[in-house]
Amino acid sequence: MNTCKHLKTAVFILLITAFYSCQNTAHNNVNAEVNLTPKDILGNPAYRAISYGGYRLKSRDNQPTIAELKEDMNILYAMGIRIVRTYNVHFAQAVNLLQAIHELKETDDSFEMYVMLGAWINCADAFTSEPNHEGESLEDNEKEIETAISLANKYPHIVKVIAVGNEAMVKWAASYFVQPRVILKYVNQLQELKKSGGLAKDIWITSSDNFASWGGGDPVYHVEDLEKLYAAVDYISLHTYPMHDTHYNPEFWGVTDSDSAKAKQEQIDAAMKRSVDYAINQYEDTKRYMKSIGVSKPIHIGETGWASASNGFYGKDGSRATDEYKEAIYHNLIRDWTDKNNISCFYFEAFDEPWKDAGNPGGSENHFGLFTVDGQAKYALWNKVDENIFEGLKRGKNKISKTFDGDKDALMESVFIPPVMQKKVAE
Repeated sequence: MNTCKHLKTAVFILLITAFYSCQNTAHNNVNAEVNLTPKDILGNPAYRAISYGGYRLKSRDNQPTIAELKEDMNILYAMGIRIVRTYNVHFAQAVNLLQAIHELKETDDSFEMYVMLGAWINCADAFTSEPNHEGESLEDNEKEIETAISLANKYPHIVKVIAVGNEAMVKWAASYFVQPRVILKYVNQLQELKKSGGLAKDIWITSSDNFASWGGGDPVYHVEDLEKLYAAVDYISLHTYPMHDTHYNPEFWGVTDSDSAKAKQEQIDAAMKRSVDYAINQYEDTKRYMKSIGVSKPIHIGETGWASASNGFYGKDGSRATDEYKEAIYHNLIRDWTDKNNISCFYFEAFDEPWKDAGNPGGSENHFGLFTVDGQAKYALWNKVDENIFEGLKRGKNKISKTFDGDKDALMESVFIPPVMQKKVAE
């Protein structure tokens, strides 16, 4: 046992507890929503969730302002969103977002918006030519955790969840992934703070990661520290991305022989239904693993989504997966399933973010939003525009309008039928 290491952790917890017990608690009494707990919100279809980043330019050197964040929160509120997930809390966006929501609540005490804060976790020497996946970037990771604690304590009426890591354990995150013991360490630290009064006792702690990292895939992830992590978290935040697997694992993707004679839209609808079933299977596989280790906790979707454009693997010269029509079908089907099953789905994502693949404007990572950067509602939200719910709202100088000028025929011209499914060779 490393006595110094354990002593350092204990001292850290005591200092944090003492510090935050003395903080000004004026934010606690903004309105009655302070009494709502994560259990009230997560899995409740009345509190629809979404993944959110407010970055409008090609670099995160340009942090969104409080005014811009208010614009976005009003747009999301109008479409029924009540909880947003964001990460990299050491950036100004996180504190600005919470301040923006706080000010909106002060102006209108009926305004409800809650936040799931994600603390980014890296391995040692992350994003270098030789990342050390057995170690961690201690200074940076502790800064993220400490910032999450600070913000959660300043805004307890808004922050309902802290997630330790974002796809931080999945091994394809080759530039930065860590071992489960690193995530476990910080989850335990946060849970101890809840017990000692250094965090609100009813805030939920989780880690937001790929279904495979949660044991729903390759047995290589089935390690003792993962079992301990299951025991430590309040719920499981699971990511599933069938869109990516239209290229990497396309066994479910494409048009079947029986569908090939059908109309274009019917062929695509059938392929998208199989895609949603694929995501559901990953969810159920994770649940089966959880039960196999004797754990019973809620599982919610921390991320899932479908890009509307790609000039790479998923575009017309690849799997032909990405366009606004397919994005809308996936969004609607996954929402239907999660709502019916009392599962929160932090759909990825609210707005396009051009910083994600700044050197390649046509890259799929830039096009996961339900809105474009300039505030156009993609096909998934055309019905919301028709309902006039965005009346008087703008993103920047732009009113909320439909892509393709609302012309579905023009939209469908950009939509490609998926390839014919490859038959499995009998063994």
